[in-house]
Amino acid sequence: MNAPRPDARPISVLTIAGSDSGGGAGIQADLKTFAAHGVHGLSALAALTAQHTRGVTAVHVPPTDFLEAQIDACFDDFRIGAVKLGMLASAEVIDAVARALERHRPTHVVVDPVMVATSGARLLQEDALDALRTRLLPLATVVTPNLPEAELLLGWKIGDLAAMSAAASALRALGAPAVLLKGGHLAGPGEVVDILADAEGEQRTAHPRLRLDAHGTGCTLASAVAANLARGLPLREACAAAVDYVHAALRGGYRPGRSEVLVLDHFAAMPGR
Repeated sequence: MNAPRPDARPISVLTIAGSDSGGGAGIQADLKTFAAHGVHGLSALAALTAQHTRGVTAVHVPPTDFLEAQIDACFDDFRIGAVKLGMLASAEVIDAVARALERHRPTHVVVDPVMVATSGARLLQEDALDALRTRLLPLATVVTPNLPEAELLLGWKIGDLAAMSAAASALRALGAPAVLLKGGHLAGPGEVVDILADAEGEQRTAHPRLRLDAHGTGCTLASAVAANLARGLPLREACAAAVDYVHAALRGGYRPGRSEVLVLDHFAAMPGR
């Protein structure tokens, strides 16, 4: 009896998120990140935004049956090594995504709980917060909140590194196996510290603080983690490499719009360059 032939299809990574018509964040940033990491990028649009470097002017959420159809089509044809979740605006959308993930059971799921933009704007509807906690966190390989998002999930303020460490552990207790808590919002002149909490304990990654107003860093970090996991890196290595990638992309950032907001240079930050 002949052994089964190895699957020759390249590894793909699927992003389920919102689009950014300005090209700096959302699915557009995700696809650039996947390409820079040498994996094939797939997308299922959970929301469409009209936005630029100065803000969001309109949002359209497609019907959930169409969203599920996009996800099913991707799993039907591609060899998906990881899924990255971004902007899921309502409980209905979160439920649809959770149903699809439960059907297809991808090896890795990276959840970027897009609830608060870098500007401080609230992006998630009130009814979606509990759905995110109960439906998505248990399906995640790792969750990648910023500090305002972690505060919403936990209901308490995070003001220093000790509180960050406690928050990362508390978020794991909500059901996620691992949490990569981003420290860019922590006040102070020192380094930016990101904390990964997993079953082994805690891993900290630090970089010099860049005094920049940038767009799409959270999307890019989660997508880089997903790409690294799909390529076979262990979680801790995948997260550390993703943090390094975002820092390099920030250093090479540029201003394509009329505002002072930077867009990341994904290809200047390509691994190996």
